[in-house]
Amino acid sequence: MTLDPIHVENIAQLAYGIAGDVDTTDHDDLAGRVWRDWLPELRRDGRVVIEPVDEHERRRAPIDDVALTDRPFETVHGLDSGTINPTTFKNGLVVDVAHAAMASAPSDLDLHRDRTIVATVHAGDSTASFDGEWRERDDGHTRQRVLHAPRVNRYAEGVVHALALYLAEGTHALDHADAVDDLLVLDGPIYPKELFTWDDRNPELGALAREAKPRAVVEKYVRLVERFVERDVPLAGFVKNPSSGTIVRALARKGIEPPWPDDTALFTRLLERREAEGSAGGGRSEGSGRTERVDDELTFTTWFRSRGGADATMAADGDALGIDRELDPELYEPTFMVVYDPRTDVTYKLETPYAFARDDAVRDRLTRQVLADVATTRGPPEAVGKADELARISATEKAALRRKFEERFDSDQQATYDDQRWGKAPY
Repeated sequence: MTLDPIHVENIAQLAYGIAGDVDTTDHDDLAGRVWRDWLPELRRDGRVVIEPVDEHERRRAPIDDVALTDRPFETVHGLDSGTINPTTFKNGLVVDVAHAAMASAPSDLDLHRDRTIVATVHAGDSTASFDGEWRERDDGHTRQRVLHAPRVNRYAEGVVHALALYLAEGTHALDHADAVDDLLVLDGPIYPKELFTWDDRNPELGALAREAKPRAVVEKYVRLVERFVERDVPLAGFVKNPSSGTIVRALARKGIEPPWPDDTALFTRLLERREAEGSAGGGRSEGSGRTERVDDELTFTTWFRSRGGADATMAADGDALGIDRELDPELYEPTFMVVYDPRTDVTYKLETPYAFARDDAVRDRLTRQVLADVATTRGPPEAVGKADELARISATEKAALRRKFEERFDSDQQATYDDQRWGKAPY
């Protein structure tokens, strides 16, 4: 049964009451003050968590012009990992399978054929053991293994998902690092930040992050940074859906009530340009008249160093989960810039370790590369988009793989009402 027109109208009426209590002009003023007064050196508990690498500016670039500029990097490699999503079976096993691939622009079909596959298993039976060694298939183009996840009382699905995803991605990146001559862009952050957030969720998960297997996964990313620094080849991460809350949480602790749910919403507010309908000029309009988004230019920030939230683990004063860092710890710190595309109303984040961001020329090249890519694709860089296509496991393929597991386990998936309601069940 759908809503009747009267129900739609009644729900829409609620918007009038909500809108009457929201003054977006105040939000603009606060966003500007945060940019001017707080972001040049944002502290939490006396510790600097966000600060500029060098300049502290908001900038803009004409989309048509930047799309036509020469790319600073001759070739770009992208890397992504897709999963079937955690699946619980009636025999007590929880399984996820991740599948990592690297792509390049221009294309390299031999490289595209290579895959790394990891199946992570959580078992309620403490006596079970599923760990396997790496095996090669497809004439050496595929490496795969089974990882037995550490046992937890809760969050088993999240644990198998994170370990499978990041072990496949980190292993594939390290194995193919020498194939990258100019730039590698991960689809997502430069570190496995989901593992870094376990401390915030539950003491049991926080302890789990420091166990041998999760630490071994994180170590692959530490070694990846070191490999690329040694080869003097930049490493970056393109975050399509950034969700950090470091800035808004720090503001809240200072007694400032931020109206934004996360840092992305704040940066969107700072970078979006609006003008009164029918006017010209490209700034935010005064008053409460209707406005339209100015969409002829990409807007972006200069670079920041980040040491708060999930990034605290890899900060110079963080402990990297006890992993030895061969370089100066400062060089591993995440840095980022933010890009806003008004055509799609989407905000992206580009990350790179400070080892690369400390160099003015590298920062400039990374900035120009991501602006040109976003202007051209209206989304991620071409190499990242290709890697996403290679690594993605379709809904049909996920269902088929789950049926294979059911046959091998001689056990059905644990179904839920939502599976039936939304058609997720394999039968």
